[in-house]
Amino acid sequence: MRGFNVLLQKEFREAWRSWKFLWIPLVFALLGMSDPLTNYYMMDILNAVGNVPEGFEMLMPELMPLDLIQASIGQFQTIGLLVMMASFVGAISKERANGMATLLYARPISFGAYFLSKFVVMSTICLVSILAGFAASVYYTTILYGTLDVSALLVSFSTYYIWLLFVIAVTLMMSASFKTVIATTCAFTVIFVGQIIDMIIGIFWTISPWKLASYGIAKFRGTIEISDYWWSLVITLALTIICIGIGIVMMKRNASMTKI
Repeated sequence: MRGFNVLLQKEFREAWRSWKFLWIPLVFALLGMSDPLTNYYMMDILNAVGNVPEGFEMLMPELMPLDLIQASIGQFQTIGLLVMMASFVGAISKERANGMATLLYARPISFGAYFLSKFVVMSTICLVSILAGFAASVYYTTILYGTLDVSALLVSFSTYYIWLLFVIAVTLMMSASFKTVIATTCAFTVIFVGQIIDMIIGIFWTISPWKLASYGIAKFRGTIEISDYWWSLVITLALTIICIGIGIVMMKRNASMTKI
């Protein structure tokens, strides 16, 4: 792929200059620490807020360390994904709209190198972000609730990262295919509406990319079939590769839409 190393350096520089390597991991770190702290200090928070009837006691459920990690993943699945996708969805479409892509297309580079350079940098940002999120969650969970099974933690982390690779591939594919507004709508529809549909009627199937985020923890709870976990993993990776391929084709097809 012609020009991949040059494009990769360009994308890394842009990510550093826009502080994405700082503020996105910071968002995930705050999300990761929120559930362990909130659940542990809930009564103190209520007493500090006031207006609590005298003698009022709230019976909090007894939470295990894995419950807190699962709750943190739930936070990543809402606010975390929203922030990440909003940051990445215009990566290609905005460069077409403002004419930046013209400077790149005029050079001897391949569309595959252009697309994959963005994918690699965004994947790296996601890796740093969930490392920060998991680290914050694990730190406060260990202090307040007890130690975690390392193998369960590693599997949960790896599984969730593969899900994020799929999210990035879908987001970039939409950005390569449409203008920014349409790309945003389509990407959010596929990821978030897909999650809603899976939550509502997902009991009728056990293999789905949208289930993968929770399957890392469920695998150690023994609440899913191992075959369902592995099939979901394989399908998610396959769909990620397909989305990358479609994104490269659509980028080449829409090159004529670039503003001069």
